Amino acid sequence: MSKLSGKIAVITGGNSGIGLATAKLFASEGATVVITGRRQAELDAAVAEIGSNAVGIQGDVSTLADLDKLYAEVKNQFGHIDIVFANAGIAELAPIGLITEEHFDKIFGINVKGLLFTVQKALPLLVDGGSIIFNSSAVNTLGLEGFGVYSATKAAVRSFARTLTTELKERKIRVNVVSPGPIETPIFDKMGLSEQQIDEFGTNIATQVPLGRFGRPEEIAQAVLFLASSDSSYVAGVDLYVDGGMVAV
Repeated sequence: MSKLSGKIAVITGGNSGIGLATAKLFASEGATVVITGRRQAELDAAVAEIGSNAVGIQGDVSTLADLDKLYAEVKNQFGHIDIVFANAGIAELAPIGLITEEHFDKIFGINVKGLLFTVQKALPLLVDGGSIIFNSSAVNTLGLEGFGVYSATKAAVRSFARTLTTELKERKIRVNVVSPGPIETPIFDKMGLSEQQIDEFGTNIATQVPLGRFGRPEEIAQAVLFLASSDSSYVAGVDLYVDGGMVAV
């Protein structure tokens, strides 16, 4: 039997990388998935790739009006939500001396503000006993050079999960976190690095992973499926590292 049969799942940033891999897996497990993305062409392509049980709604999670539009459409089409995967996020690197106000506001605006209001505005539609999963990162506990602001946003994500686990306990809504290590996704192409810097960065990071390689988006999707489904019915408030042992060892 499919693990998510009949479920309605909202996945922000579902047009590429981990979000798209998760949307495809959820759909294969019987869910109807509503994905968001900022670029309409990529969103349309993702919906076509996922199949008939996918809906794409264009929007930026850091813009509250876009989130209102998202949930108004979800309410109109489906009436409720069973699963929220707050996945949308960006990564740009800057050492302490080069951090600007614009850099800070941009990263926190999407990774923290966007995530918080994605969940807050979903709550009226989220069923009691539903599941919320946050996408954080292994760097929420690591001090990698240049990752200061990005790492801080991901630590904030982890903190929100703890608080919301307590605040939503009366509704039996489970809030959990998945924290990927280095994953082969388009995010590395959007860090503002040259191709040579990306190659050097990838080689350096891979040496820090006990399994000796980058992970695949599909491997993160399997962890998210676990946290979204009844397989994890007694799991709440956890931070599940899917990082090849990078943090634990």
